[in-house]
Order: sequence, then C-alpha cells, then structure tokens
Amino acid sequence: MLGIAEGATQYALEYALNRTAFGKPLVEHQAIQFMLADASTQIEAGRGLMVRAALMYDSGKPNTELASMAKCFCSDASMKITTDMVQILGGYGYIKDYPLERMFRDAKLTQIFEGTNQIQRMIIGKELIRSGKAINNR
Repeated sequence: MLGIAEGATQYALEYALNRTAFGKPLVEHQAIQFMLADASTQIEAGRGLMVRAALMYDSGKPNTELASMAKCFCSDASMKITTDMVQILGGYGYIKDYPLERMFRDAKLTQIFEGTNQIQRMIIGKELIRSGKAINNR
C-alpha cells in the first residue's frame, strides 16, 4: 500500500520538477508543494503505524487492533495520495500512457481486499470495546 503511495509521489515529484506552468516549474507552486508535503507526511505516519503493529506481532503481543489500524490508514492514505498525485499531472495522470493511472486503480483495490476498510473499522471498534482501554493506556 505504501509502496503505491511512494511510487506515485516520486513520479509526481519528478513530473512537477520538469513541467512548467505560469512561467515556473510546477514544484515551485505552493499548492503542489502542499500536496507533496502531505503525501510524504501520510506515508511516514503509515510506516510508523505499520512498524508498531509488526513489532507487537514479533514480540508475541496481540496486535489485531493495530494491524487493522495500519491496513485501514495505509490504504486510505494510498488512495488520497494517488488521487492528489493524479491531480498534479492533470489530464496526463488519468490516461493509461502514464503509470499513475494504474497506481490510482491499485490504490483503490487496497481499500477493498483482505477485509474492506469498513470491516477494519468494525474490528478496531470491537477491540476498543473489548479492551476498554484508551489508546494512550497501552
């Protein structure tokens, strides 16, 4: 999931470095910088959640809730990021000649397979109720 988001971000960054609009590279426009910054932030946040879930699993601790959080967050982030990166490319981002079109479709699939994100949210809610713990009491 994060690989899709990272690939889309890298592709859009390279495109924005080389494409000009209104007399300057796209990457120099604040709106483009904000989309790239948000994408990088979401990727790192997802990576942190994923690593925390993996560390709990490796140490033999229950990680159902964190694993569901990681799957849900990372796939939602991947969808948002690829959508934003398609926006950076404009019409080019939506045609099959560019790899972002495939990344966009693949990102949507991550929200569906291995339990939809709605199912992941049900699991998270049930785990919160079962444990009766607030997130910072773990």
